Amino acid sequence: MDPSILTFDTPEAAADACGDRILDLLEEARKDRGQAAIALSGGSTPRLMFQTMAKRPFDWRGIQIFQVDERCVPPDHALSNFRMMRESLLDAAPIEENHVHRIRGELPPEEAARLYVEEIRGSFHLSPGELPVFDVIARGMGPDAHTASLFQGEPLIGDRSGIAAAVFVEKQKSAPHRVTLLRGVLEGARHTLCLAAGGEKAEALRSVFKGPFDPLQTPSQIASPETVWYIDKNAAALL
Repeated sequence: MDPSILTFDTPEAAADACGDRILDLLEEARKDRGQAAIALSGGSTPRLMFQTMAKRPFDWRGIQIFQVDERCVPPDHALSNFRMMRESLLDAAPIEENHVHRIRGELPPEEAARLYVEEIRGSFHLSPGELPVFDVIARGMGPDAHTASLFQGEPLIGDRSGIAAAVFVEKQKSAPHRVTLLRGVLEGARHTLCLAAGGEKAEALRSVFKGPFDPLQTPSQIASPETVWYIDKNAAALL
């Protein structure tokens, strides 16, 4: 099996290992540069990972936390990625509030995207046209092989120069408007950890690793040079 794929018996084991590796990478980055920046995704398996991370005796000082993507709903909405992150990690770990950078999903999508880009530019002290380099981006994958909020056929998958943008996902009837980091940012991370679990992810994972390279059709093929997958044995069934 590809060395960039680590397989575990259960979703919990995959989430625990992924969370522990994230904390190790953040500690290494902080030692090297004095602080560290991570972008986190939502989802059911990441919830397990966040709960693990919150229980670890980790020093969160100097760790800047961003979102990979968000549905355009208020932060207390049941579908909010930020709400899940807050309940499972932010409220349980000693993370400074001013180090948490959320997408303001309660605003109109284009406005939320614009403000998020401004916040990222300010936090990373970016020059015009410069992209942020996250120390870690933690991503998931949908059963349709989407990642972040980049779904199959999304024209913005071809955008390698933008930081974040609003997208409309027609098939997501409950919350079709979203804001997401874009491909250039995802590809530029120092480390990418992808977490996927469950048999419903098996076909998508096979398309990522055994199908033709075509991120427009298989967005989860978008990767940075240091990308490692943490999956359970059910997700690995077709590899």
